[in-house]
Amino acid sequence: MNSVGVTMENAIEVRDLVVERGRRRVLHGISCDVAAGRVTGLLGPSGSGKTTLIRAVVGVQVVRSGTVTVLGRPAGSAPLRREVGYVTQAPSVYADLSVRENARYFAALHGLGAPVADRAIADVGLAAAAGQLVGNLSGGQRSRASLACALIGDPGLLVLDEPTVGQDPVLRADLWSRFHELAAGGTTLLVSSHVMDEAGRCDRLLLIREGLLIGDGAPAAIRARAGTDDLEEAFLRLIQERPEVAA
Repeated sequence: MNSVGVTMENAIEVRDLVVERGRRRVLHGISCDVAAGRVTGLLGPSGSGKTTLIRAVVGVQVVRSGTVTVLGRPAGSAPLRREVGYVTQAPSVYADLSVRENARYFAALHGLGAPVADRAIADVGLAAAAGQLVGNLSGGQRSRASLACALIGDPGLLVLDEPTVGQDPVLRADLWSRFHELAAGGTTLLVSSHVMDEAGRCDRLLLIREGLLIGDGAPAAIRARAGTDDLEEAFLRLIQERPEVAA
């Protein structure tokens, strides 16, 4: 069990976060918490600010104001490099190496051996493709190779930006099962998606649109607040409750 994930109530605390790009405000003073040892979904349409918020959490986003605290430290702090796993939308593995070589390379960076790397490959369903060059894989397989490398080192926080895009329904279900297994072991997961049918798989939801947090709570609480059992319809109703924000 990951010790970091079970020693604090919140793995992530965001307070009054404002991010601007040029003259455009991307995040409008967002405040939220991500509970430790749970799967929290960051849901919203493309362009809503999900990736910007994720980049702030992992410490690679310049912010205008506000604070982001991760595992008790300011986001981007050097000690967090071994505690936070981050899977971007674009695969972050070496195309000219095999899946196995990539995983074993990242394992070596953590001072870990080949068995740890091979287990991570199996956990994401790539055991049969372990010897293939990443450059020859499908887009979905490359994403899984990135996820395997992020799992190595038992991170206290795993941040996944659209991890199920391009995956078939069976594999998507397998990945979500794996996410909950990790959470049960103490890892905190923040998973972004624009696919609303994945919202019900999360322990808690952060709903974002146009840089505003429009919903924060368990799926059942979101449904109750919106007065509907359909999470997509709930999202649409919550949008109507919030005023438009000038760019």
